[in-house]
Amino acid sequence: MLSSKFLKKRKSLVSSDDFNVDNLYEILNLASDIYREPKKYSNLCNGYVLASLFFEPSTRTRLSFESAMLRLGGSVVSIPEPNVSSVTKGESLKDTIKTVSQYSDIIVMRHSQEGSAELAAINSDVPFINAGDGGHQHPTQTLTDLLTIKQCLNRLDNLVISVCGDLKFGRTVHSLVKTLSKFPNNKFIFISPEELEIPEYIKNDLIKKNIEFKEVRTIEEVIDKVDILYMTRIQRERFFNEAEYMRLKDSFVLDNKKMSLAKEDMIVLHPLPRVNEIAEEVDDDNRAKYFKQVKYGMIVRMALILKFLEVM
Repeated sequence: MLSSKFLKKRKSLVSSDDFNVDNLYEILNLASDIYREPKKYSNLCNGYVLASLFFEPSTRTRLSFESAMLRLGGSVVSIPEPNVSSVTKGESLKDTIKTVSQYSDIIVMRHSQEGSAELAAINSDVPFINAGDGGHQHPTQTLTDLLTIKQCLNRLDNLVISVCGDLKFGRTVHSLVKTLSKFPNNKFIFISPEELEIPEYIKNDLIKKNIEFKEVRTIEEVIDKVDILYMTRIQRERFFNEAEYMRLKDSFVLDNKKMSLAKEDMIVLHPLPRVNEIAEEVDDDNRAKYFKQVKYGMIVRMALILKFLEVM
């Protein structure tokens, strides 16, 4: 089992803060081995059941978790749509989690409300994994990102990471910055419109750790300096004002012209789905790793399931 005291006590993953560097390498090294020899792990979860609770729309995260469990030889139970669960009858999240704990060996949940993952973890009788809670945290996407970086660049330190787009509401961004800041000599460049800047608590955390960062308004002024360009979409579902969304949605678009300014060994990541922030012409550039990222997402979730079930 993972060595973190928090994980030993709770057997839950709520936030990227739940991992220290040793935990991260433990999971990533196992994931790398799964990637090399997947058949070696194909029956280790035989007899185990994963409950997949997605109260928000999801394609990659949901399917990657469910595929991960099936590829490990386990089974999956899920709610096909949130509107067919007992939540529509007024059941509390606490009671839902307590109930589902009786049917499964591990629970994965995505929910629209910040703090829902913490509540679920406290009330789950089995290991719990947060697959995204509102605009707060998305720790398994961060593991996906780290595995992709490790596989493509062979390191997680001494990097210049530029994050572009919706940095205010992007939970993937918040988790990634907090986690990569744990590794030595990483620097950050934040690219966003003023309205979607990275939250103050993230900046204050970097200042406290004496980690270098700067904020800019265009991709072109920094793309030649970065090792990783992490693109994000402007998230319509996080806006209360449609006019504000329409004004900002096309703020940043990565295309071949901008890519021509980048280093030859830079990589482009994106948590997906994309809308139009990366032109399709970029897909043919060998520095575009976002579809490879999807495969690594399933692999790292296989490793995480094995660790939480104490199979490995």
